[in-house]
Amino acid sequence: MAAAEKPPVSGTGSVALDGALTWVDQRFPLISTWKAHLAEYYAPKNFNFWYFFGGLAMLVLGIQIVTGIFLTMNYKPDSNLAFASVEYIMREVPGGWIIRYMHSTGASAFFICVYLHMFRALLYGSHRKPRELIWIFGVLIYLVLMGEAFFGYLLPWGQMSYWGAQVIINLFSAIPFIGPDLSLWIRGDYVIADATLNRFFALHVIAMPLVLLGLVMAHLLALHEVGSNNPDGIEISKHKDANGIPLDGIPFHPYYTVKDILGVVVFLIVFAIIVFFAPEMGGYFLEANNFIPANPLQTPPHIAPVWYFTPYYSILRGVPPLFNSQFPGVVAMGVSVMILFTLPWLDRSPVKSIRYRGPYFKGALTAFVVVFLILGYLGTEPITVWGQFGAWLGNADRATVVARICTVIYFLFFVLMPWYTSIDKNKPEPDRVTCK
Repeated sequence: MAAAEKPPVSGTGSVALDGALTWVDQRFPLISTWKAHLAEYYAPKNFNFWYFFGGLAMLVLGIQIVTGIFLTMNYKPDSNLAFASVEYIMREVPGGWIIRYMHSTGASAFFICVYLHMFRALLYGSHRKPRELIWIFGVLIYLVLMGEAFFGYLLPWGQMSYWGAQVIINLFSAIPFIGPDLSLWIRGDYVIADATLNRFFALHVIAMPLVLLGLVMAHLLALHEVGSNNPDGIEISKHKDANGIPLDGIPFHPYYTVKDILGVVVFLIVFAIIVFFAPEMGGYFLEANNFIPANPLQTPPHIAPVWYFTPYYSILRGVPPLFNSQFPGVVAMGVSVMILFTLPWLDRSPVKSIRYRGPYFKGALTAFVVVFLILGYLGTEPITVWGQFGAWLGNADRATVVARICTVIYFLFFVLMPWYTSIDKNKPEPDRVTCK
């Protein structure tokens, strides 16, 4: 017996279009996907502006992929030609300068959107049950994005690109036993050279984007499986009408697609202003040293990563060396990122949203954000005097002391979370979502 065919699609107002959609939908889940993830996906009715940044991150991902494709058409992954090819793109390729600036600005915009998206999750408890897997996929996206940015950072083959990659790769040599071999394997040579540039180019252009796209898809599928969180942190699936539609939900399309257009327009205005008038952003988006060809024989006076890596770089520098090894700092830097995976199980509060949280969590989150920003700033600044192991205050300069204090507070936010979230004085949650 032949398989039952799907009912015809109708309602577009065009017989030809209805027929085409019916033909496609009988062979591919086009309409059912549209309904499940947009037209009939019910989201809470009280989303606020914090919910713009997930969609904006996807927009920036699209910008990065499109501009990256055009950049690879003229870029040469060769140590003798890479810097000149970037200059050729900037000066000779029609529209090349704006494509390059869109790509460099998009890298920072991507991290801004992701950081704000993660902060919103902390605000409203989007990492809590039943959304633990959504959070894990999100942290994986963050890690892959860091790798993507790092591999792409070497490609311009400028002074800061070269020496920044040199410093980061050499950190792996601090790992006992396997460190030197691991650094050699990452470089592909005893020094950063053609082999390094070629493998970083392949990872940046092909491998990492494919992994990133897969994780984004998994992130969205997991989100739509359990439903979106909201500023009240309560589940809209608890109250449904006779048709099974959440009473406090509205279809994502057209309501939130139209609302997101507003966020996109504002974002693109700001993005265009930066691209046209301040693409370097005072050296935070594009460093001055990266407009100088890489010179393996001349070390820049101050080597620092791009701003979105600097909080973790400060943690690395803030931890004193042990037996002239920076391995403790490398461990602290790695743990400071990996600890994000444990967040859903560290938070013991009976409520999710900061609207109903007590003063302990609010104070801890405020302190965490402040020290994260301070660590980010300190990571951009040169620090010339370092205390030895065991002398945390005695012979360390002020910036080092501040970095160490902020590092301790950073980790205490996570380590003490089971305690202060369980004893916090919370407000009662409402039974239904509010429209604040």
